[in-house]
Amino acid sequence: MSETALCSDYAAITEIRATDPTAIARAWQQRSTRPTLRDNGRLMIVAADHPARGALAVGSRPTAMNSRTDLLDRLRAALADPGVDGVLATADILDDLVLLGALEDKVVFSSFNRGGLAGSSFELDDRMTGATAASTAAARMNGGKMLCRIDLDDPGTVATLAACAQAVDGLAAHGMIAMLEPFMSTRVDGKVRNDLSPDAVIKSVHISQGLGATSAYTWMKLPVVDEMDRVMESTTMPTLLLGGDPTDPDEAFASWEKALALPSVRGLIVGRTLLYPSDDDVSSAVATAVSLVR
Repeated sequence: MSETALCSDYAAITEIRATDPTAIARAWQQRSTRPTLRDNGRLMIVAADHPARGALAVGSRPTAMNSRTDLLDRLRAALADPGVDGVLATADILDDLVLLGALEDKVVFSSFNRGGLAGSSFELDDRMTGATAASTAAARMNGGKMLCRIDLDDPGTVATLAACAQAVDGLAAHGMIAMLEPFMSTRVDGKVRNDLSPDAVIKSVHISQGLGATSAYTWMKLPVVDEMDRVMESTTMPTLLLGGDPTDPDEAFASWEKALALPSVRGLIVGRTLLYPSDDDVSSAVATAVSLVR
């Protein structure tokens, strides 16, 4: 446990939230921070912002992420690996982790838009209901991330685009990274599906990287798809590869290893694949991913 930890267990977190909520802001100010890139300029980030969108399933387990304490256990195991640079999550999870002292000398990205609840009729009107540029800067984080799903048949898309553009500007004004996660999406039998064909990913990159008044602080978060070399020719933005829903671990690791060799790719940002591996051995899955990045 870090010397700066205010809580030694989860009951203590609830106690602080009930009796001394200002301790959370103090914990953020006391935390030791670090620059986004160092050493070999690569990043290994774990992601945990799905629950706030009501997306609690992992593979065939529909309630895998129901338990917050179990998720925190898994995140702490991942962050304990010195090869893991940091975490992307919503404020509720990040506040828990900072109280536990798990974010010392770690890169931290906040998650901005969680308004597009999974399975809702308004899923693609994904408004900014999470962190803000101001809150991200106040907590001395490294940047913020936005999901930017684009459905040419859904009017809600334009609200998402406008919100993402404003967030890019807000983060840039604070000199912080604006990480965009774009997809061309459509509804199939009422459910939103992302088009993972190379040309669709390329189109999503071009649309999203043009958002905002400046691209100086814009990064991409992209899926690993076929013809990744051609996909990466669509951008000069620093890019982190996302893991997506768990598939065959060996297949996933092999695809990441190949894509990591491409220009502009700076590392991985992976959530469920590492936090909820089929054998529940988080440390082993994380160690394998770290070895690819390093």
